[in-house]
Amino acid sequence: MVNKSSILKTALETLELEAESISGLTAFIDESFADIVALIYESKGRLVITGIGKSAIIAQKIVATLNSTGTPALFMHAAEAIHGDLGLIQKNDVVLCISKSGNSPEIKALAPLVKTMGNRLIGMTGNLESVLSKQSDFLLNTTVSKEACPHNLAPTSSTAAQMAMGDTLAMCLMEVRGFSDRDFARYHPGGALGKRLYVTMGSLIGNQAAPSVDITATVDEAIVEMTAKRLGATAVVENDALKGIVTDGDLRRMLGNGQSSTDVSLMEIMSTNPRTIDESALAIKGFELMEKHSISQLIVLNSAQKYVGIVHLHDILKEGIF
Repeated sequence: MVNKSSILKTALETLELEAESISGLTAFIDESFADIVALIYESKGRLVITGIGKSAIIAQKIVATLNSTGTPALFMHAAEAIHGDLGLIQKNDVVLCISKSGNSPEIKALAPLVKTMGNRLIGMTGNLESVLSKQSDFLLNTTVSKEACPHNLAPTSSTAAQMAMGDTLAMCLMEVRGFSDRDFARYHPGGALGKRLYVTMGSLIGNQAAPSVDITATVDEAIVEMTAKRLGATAVVENDALKGIVTDGDLRRMLGNGQSSTDVSLMEIMSTNPRTIDESALAIKGFELMEKHSISQLIVLNSAQKYVGIVHLHDILKEGIF
């Protein structure tokens, strides 16, 4: 029978050990780390990351993170490298080799070959006395006190440390490059993530999404416009200048007060200080503004503060941003 208390105990111990391993890396971040970031940034080639076993899997993840944040990188399996894949390494490339022990046969063979080719070698290892450590021009120390494995065998804390060190390297390179959210959007154009980073409020306005009535219009005329454009609101303008907004809510409040469309003027029921947003603003910003003020429509203005249209909450949701 499964012992639930034992399971929970092991789960907590695993998380605590891995958290401690990652936290312990802060002691290894010094000027040499900054030198490594500078070396990769100033390189005219790519960062080739290699490893064997679990370290190879971590290497592939780090490569993916670097490529998505502006640093050209590629993965080379250490075993394949010594059987022909060394041709992946070009003259100006920097090589990062990941290995917990730094002494596996493949790493022992590969490290001196990289040096012979004239490329700079960065080692990431937890064994400072290893062949990899001694062959490397620069070293990323990922020493951990203990694996989370009960037998201290399966790579757990060590791979967590490798992953964290790789993320740290990627984020520092991202900052040095001045990599912005717009750059991120160029590399992530698909899916909800990409849409959050490039879909603007202006792009959500369709051909019929700019309901408006003149400030001299009647309430009935406003209702006709709102019905035709089906956005639950209409802008009120005067000589192309925005003066306010009338929403379904305004009409409901009017009726709740026992008034009819013939009893009041448009200016009496409209909101004269509506929430607006620039057409270049990201749709996610528009959503956050709607959520903050508990509204379902936003008036969109251009750079000249002229009325462009209205975006409804449903327009953002239909775009698949979430």
